[in-house]
This record gives sequence, C-alpha cells and structure tokens, in this order.
Amino acid sequence: MPRKGMRTLNWFSPKHPTLDSTSPSTSQFYSPSRPSFSEAVIDRTIEMAEPMITKWDPHTTTFAKVTSLFYENRKEAKDFIKVVNNLHKAMHFHATENSRSDKLVRAQSLIQIAMKRLQKEFYQILSINRAHLDPESISTVSSRTSISTLSSTSEFDVEDNDDERVAIAGESISEVEDFSNVVMADLRLIAECMISTGYTLECLKIYKVMRKSIIDEAIYRLGVEKLMSSSQVHKMRWEVMDMKIKDWLNAVDVAMKTLFNGERILSDYVFASNDAIRESCFTEISKDGAMTLFSFPEIVVKNSKKSPEKVFRLLDMYTSIVEHWADIEATFSFDSESVIRSQALTSLVKLGESIRTALSEFEISLLKESSKTIIAGGGIHPLVIDAMNYIILLADYSNVLSDILGESLPPAKGSLPESYFGIADSDESPAPAISLRFAWLILILFCKLDTKAKHYKEVSLAYLFLANNLQYIVVKVRSSNLKYLLGENWISKQEGKIRKFALNYERLGWSHVVESLQHDPNASMTPQQVKEVFKRFNSAFEQVHRKQSVCVVPNSKLRDDLKVSIARKILPVYREFYNKHRDTILKERHSSHVIRFSPEDVGHHLSDLFFGPVESGSSSSVESSPSRTTPSGLR
Repeated sequence: MPRKGMRTLNWFSPKHPTLDSTSPSTSQFYSPSRPSFSEAVIDRTIEMAEPMITKWDPHTTTFAKVTSLFYENRKEAKDFIKVVNNLHKAMHFHATENSRSDKLVRAQSLIQIAMKRLQKEFYQILSINRAHLDPESISTVSSRTSISTLSSTSEFDVEDNDDERVAIAGESISEVEDFSNVVMADLRLIAECMISTGYTLECLKIYKVMRKSIIDEAIYRLGVEKLMSSSQVHKMRWEVMDMKIKDWLNAVDVAMKTLFNGERILSDYVFASNDAIRESCFTEISKDGAMTLFSFPEIVVKNSKKSPEKVFRLLDMYTSIVEHWADIEATFSFDSESVIRSQALTSLVKLGESIRTALSEFEISLLKESSKTIIAGGGIHPLVIDAMNYIILLADYSNVLSDILGESLPPAKGSLPESYFGIADSDESPAPAISLRFAWLILILFCKLDTKAKHYKEVSLAYLFLANNLQYIVVKVRSSNLKYLLGENWISKQEGKIRKFALNYERLGWSHVVESLQHDPNASMTPQQVKEVFKRFNSAFEQVHRKQSVCVVPNSKLRDDLKVSIARKILPVYREFYNKHRDTILKERHSSHVIRFSPEDVGHHLSDLFFGPVESGSSSSVESSPSRTTPSGLR
C-alpha cells in the first residue's frame, strides 16, 4: 500500500453515502468562470474541517501535543470524527470529477494530520485505560450478547449524543461498567474512522501491539511458560512438574473464562464493521499465548516419566480441557484459529492415551502382586488400603474415564462371576463399561485376598482376614463414587459374603468352646460330671480366648457384630449351666479351681476381643483418606 503522502483515491470507501451517482451530471454546473458543485462542496468541507483538525495537530501547539482530545472534550471529539468523515466523503465525491485537483492534495494533507491525531488518541485510550480494558473487566461487565444489543441500539454513530448513548447503555449496569463501555465505544469510533479512510494498517499495528502484550503478560503471570527442551523436562523432578501442572490448571480456567473471552469480546466490538479485520486481529493477538497454553499437556505427556500417581494430574488436565471445550471452540472459532483448536485436541488425545497406559500398568501391577506378607491378627492388608485409595480417586473421574476408555473393550462380563454384579444383571440393562472396569479391578483385588488368606495356618484367622478386608472395601465403596458405579445390589452381595466369612470364623475359631458345653440339659448329672463340663469349658475358653485375643477387627460395626454373635452362642448356655450347677460345686473343696469364670467374667473377656495386642495404631492406618500416591503394595 502507498505511504501516507502517496495515498491514491482508491482509499475512499464506497460504502459511505455520497451524492447519488444517478443524479444529473455535475458537468452541467461547471463552467470555466464558475466552480463546479463538487468544488463548492470540498471547499466548504475544508473550510469547516481545517480549523478543528489543525487545532489538534500534535506538531503545531503544545496544547495539542500534551492534551487528549477524547478526555478534554468528548463533544469536540465527536465533532472531530464527524468532520474527518465528511472531509473523506467530499474528497471521494470531488475525485470523480477531478482526480488531480489541488483541493484534493489539501484535503489529503488534513486527513493525514487527523490520522496522526487519531493514532495518538487510539494509543492513549488503550494505554491509559488498561484497567478498564483488561479482559477480566470486559468479560465481567459484558458479553457478546450485551455488546451486540448495545451496538444495535445506537450503532455508536457519530451523530448520536454521547450522554444519551451512555444512558441507554448504562441503565442496568454500574458506573464502572458504564465507563468501560464508553472507552470501548471511543476505540470503535476511532477504528472505524481510520479504517474507512484507508489507515487500517496504522490502526491495527497500535491495537495488536498493545493488546498482545496484555495477553502474553497475563499468560506469563499465570505461571505458564514455554517449557525447555525435552531432555530438561524429562529430568525435571515430579514435585516441580506437579507445581507447573497446578499453575496450568488455574491458568486454563482464568484464560478461557476471562482472558481470551474478554479479548475476543473487545476485538469483536471494536472491529465489528469488518469481519476479516477482527478475525486477523484477534488471531494475531491470542495465537502465541493460546498455543503456549494448550501445548503444555502434550509436552508433559511426551517427556515426563510415567508412574501411577501421575495419572491424577493427567486426568485433571484432561478434565480441564473437556470442561472448557465449548469455550475453546466458541472463542477460537475463526478459520485462522484452527491451529489452536487442533493443538487443544492433540493435547486431549495425548492425555487420553497416557491415561489409558497408566491404568493398564496399574491393572498389570495388581495382577502381578505376589507378596506373602501375613498381617498379624487378620487385619487390613496394605495392598487393599493402597489399591482402594487409588481406585476411589479414579472413581472421582468416572465421567472422563468413560470417554477415555470408551473405545477400549472392558473385560467380558462372562469373565466376572455372575453373583458379582449388582448394577445390571440383564441384557436389557447392561452394566456401563466404566462400571465393569471398576468391578474388574476390585475383583482382581478379591482374588489377591483369597491367595493371601491361604498363607494363614489358622483357617479361622484366614476367614477373619477375608471378612476384615472385604468389610474395608465395602465401607470405602459406600463412602465414595464407587457406590453409584457398582450399585446397592453389589454392596448387598458383598455384605452377604462378609457375614459368611464371619460365621466361618466363629464356627472354626469358637466351636470348641460351644462344644464344651454340649450335654443333655434334662439329664441328671453327678457332681463329677458337672466338674468335667466346667473343666472342659475352662480349658476350651482359655485356649480359644488366648489364641483369638491377638485378632484385630478395625471396623467397629463388624467388631461389635462378631462379639455379639459369639456371646449369643456361648453366654446363654453357659449361664444356664452355671446357675443350675453352681451350688453343687460350691459344696466341694477347691471349687474356685472348678468354676473359674462367672457369666459376667465370660462377657468381659469377650468384650475385650478384636482390638489386637496393641489397641492403638491398627485402626489409624486403615482409616486414612485416599492420597494420590503409588500404591506401596504395588511397587
């Protein structure tokens, strides 16, 4: 495009109204001794425009150099824009008759002076009003709908009264919002005037430099920066990378809700008159910052070391992009911004692939776990604690995991025991794939528990171990999102299994005590026979109690249920026998050696059971909340 001093008549936009070209030819008004109509028009227009334009020439007076036209007198600023537009129209009209007129040269000189003034005003408004034009303020006080409505109400034409315009715009908005809208309107007035007179490049250069710096600075302040080389990222400690990911998660939320949204609103409004200009303008301003933002997850996935605990940060990033996807598509909707949308989608795909790999590795590590550690007292195995914490945290991401795992086939339902399901047991209502995934992981854990239970020499303790660990799993399921994924039927069936394990423990662990009291209650007994029953009970109870006193049941409900159940099997029978035959023994010498336990003593001994050899410590380890760490039992 020619420089300002060499601009041609092609600059004059045909969209501005001029005298109708179908009107009688201006040549009929022209004669050598009489100026043409177009000359009269441009003479009159120059006469009206020159005083105001030269007054605000920044190179003529100190006043014009240091004073802002739009801040000094907004009414005069409106008139300034008006005379510039009129002068441009007059030049266009006169050029159709005489393209080499000296008047055009004079008019063009005035246009150049006016454009220098408007460039200065445009820069000052953008610079001074950063607080009112920051994306947060714009996205808070405006929306594309309200901006559109505001525009259609008045079009901010130069002939509108400023005060009326502000009144219309600000009836339902605050004073701060009102001021921001006035500033935006001033920018639009200047931009449309400069673009219509052929000074598009000068206008956009100022706007792009000023606004791009705001985007780039905001992205940097949000803690997002272009990561170093792949090798440096690979060597970065996870704690450092974790902090960078947290910054990124916050940055995406702020950037999409505020930063890019506000900037898009502003550019759409200021350059509303030209779709191509507002597209190129917003794209150039936002592209670098957006690419830096959305390329971050891909770089993390490509270059970070893989480990199970990192899957939650990957899920956080995946969730963030998914939640903001509608905003990404709406904000970066231009064709020239397809590279931004493509980068966001690429990061989403790479995150999904990495998450699938991490979950597969977790499943494999669970399947391969083969420790033979025996938990004293049949307590909760560390594998169960770590694995359930991990699975519970995964369940919090069940929605996005459904998307991520949707294409990969879950374990066939036939590979899971029929009794295992409670979510959906019919073909008409199949269990969701994501529910099958979690069911499969917990089933693997069940199988590992069965294997570990076999390492106990005491079969009763093995059943208590299974009851304890299954109870722990059920409690964790009930208190997490797994409850909704696995369903009440699933939980009820597992609680039924817990009861069976508990009954087997009671039967095998306490049968000797129960059997020691077996006799015909209606048969008469000699003192010797009574002594034998008491001695049998004493021996059996002491032996079993000593063996079972090392057992631990961390869950208070299961602990109480077991104690009540055992007591019901022993105490009523023993109390009846004790009350019936106590007097017989008390007549004998050394009766205290025969009757060693009163019913109350038996009850107290039973009430002290299942706290383990050390009452503190056992429960604290199993009541801990989930943490985002690698399951220690799987390392």
